[in-house]
Amino acid sequence: MNFTLQKIALYAATIRHLKPEQIFYRIFYRLRGGCPRPGIAPAPPRAGAAALKTPFPRYAETLRDDATFVFLNAAHEVRCAADWNRAERGKLWLYNLHYFDFLRQNNLPAAVGEAWIERWIAENPPPVGNGWEPYPLSLRIVNWIKYDWSGHPLTETARHSLAVQLRALMSQLERHLLGNHLLANAKALVFAGLFFTGKEAEKWLKKGLSIYRKELPEQILADGGHFERSVMYHSIILEDMLDLFNAGAPLELRETIGKMLRFLAAMTSPDGTISFFNDGADKIALPTETIFEYAGELGFGRPEIPDALDLPQSGYSRFHNGNWLLICDSGPVGPDYQPGHAHADTLTFDLWYGKTHLVIDSATGEYVDTPLRREQRGTAGHNTVKIDGRNSSDVWCAHRVGRRAKITERRFSAGGISAAHDGYRPVIHRRIWHPAENGISICDSFAGKGRHELEFFWHFAPGSRIEIDETRAKISLGETIFALSLPGNAEIRLESGRFSPEFGRTLPHPVLHFILNAALPFELDTTIGLDTEK
Repeated sequence: MNFTLQKIALYAATIRHLKPEQIFYRIFYRLRGGCPRPGIAPAPPRAGAAALKTPFPRYAETLRDDATFVFLNAAHEVRCAADWNRAERGKLWLYNLHYFDFLRQNNLPAAVGEAWIERWIAENPPPVGNGWEPYPLSLRIVNWIKYDWSGHPLTETARHSLAVQLRALMSQLERHLLGNHLLANAKALVFAGLFFTGKEAEKWLKKGLSIYRKELPEQILADGGHFERSVMYHSIILEDMLDLFNAGAPLELRETIGKMLRFLAAMTSPDGTISFFNDGADKIALPTETIFEYAGELGFGRPEIPDALDLPQSGYSRFHNGNWLLICDSGPVGPDYQPGHAHADTLTFDLWYGKTHLVIDSATGEYVDTPLRREQRGTAGHNTVKIDGRNSSDVWCAHRVGRRAKITERRFSAGGISAAHDGYRPVIHRRIWHPAENGISICDSFAGKGRHELEFFWHFAPGSRIEIDETRAKISLGETIFALSLPGNAEIRLESGRFSPEFGRTLPHPVLHFILNAALPFELDTTIGLDTEK
């Protein structure tokens, strides 16, 4: 198949999963071009102050001095109107600038917050620039309203701008994307409907509530996870649910919040950070402890998680074996029509010994289509198996997926986890995780015919030191030494990977890479545990 036919096949495999609604709005928005000029009529009357149950959580400090912002581990000054849209700073950095999360950072003087709101209004006339795109519109609308409700009344000019922004948002709801973006749009509309009063405010509130009532039953799965299978986005949406509950939104949210808290507790590591499966990194969502504290202030208890727990709809599961904790991924890469945050990581896992994160996910460092993004989304960036040089799912561009792995079998018990997928069809990869005497054992089997190249990847935490002999690898991390059994008749490579615990921050870490040329059917058992040899 030549390059052109391959590209056509890739596009076809991607597009065929989209909903008709997505296709229609993609075409409609593209033909219309940009944000239409919103109405500039006076803002609706302001409603009374919100009866918040508790203060909103504070965000991390991002405004470092009078004009320097730090997002994604990059600092830039905003001194003039052009600085709001400088392309060289990157789309995601500019989005963060327009979100206005910094209004909620500790010790921000009221005069500073008001001055930045005035600057944004003066330097970002509608409807041009990053700030008028629907996602940053949604987050900024919420942050300005939160700022007002937290004791910093918006000026008449700011309230008028807020109404203009809402009209712009209403004309470009993200129905071409759906997923978490549409929920962000809905939150802004509900907040606006509570903040203002009158017919226009009622229209915003009705639209926001209708989106939530339609989308939440689909997007929040029965096990409490968000259907895009990113724990980072799950945390963001959980904060949204808590904010809506806090503000008294007329939605039935208690059961949904309870399920989402349980999922988050299950996907939180012993050191308190989230699992980074699919798109995930630290310092984007609120810290998990902050979320649990916020939920507690709103009357929600902290879920207790058993030693063995399955989350069957999300496809995640976890179990303890003494000091060992395993969290593994044996679920879909995401919803078929919105897998933009998916990685080709089917049957990957994370492993801790006590609070030591030993086997890690390479996480997410960038959102643009770069070699790092491709590396971290690809199968080789995860603790799983690549066959014949292919990714288990065809991840491409920055947020696209063509052919995707399907789970064909899945079993869970207190004694282990078993799952299989068809991402390398006609070859079927099956993996079984189960306790070993001093650690965890993994059995990989491959059903099919012919000879195939099998590549196994083990990503170890930064700072791990690895020594290899004929039958095992010794991994030293801190004061503890672990041992990993090595396959016979395999090429063993010790490589350097790139781990991104935060956007814009990348650390080297060791990767063990096993390469076998095997006739199928084939099976490999691997055990990792404490080093018991003297």
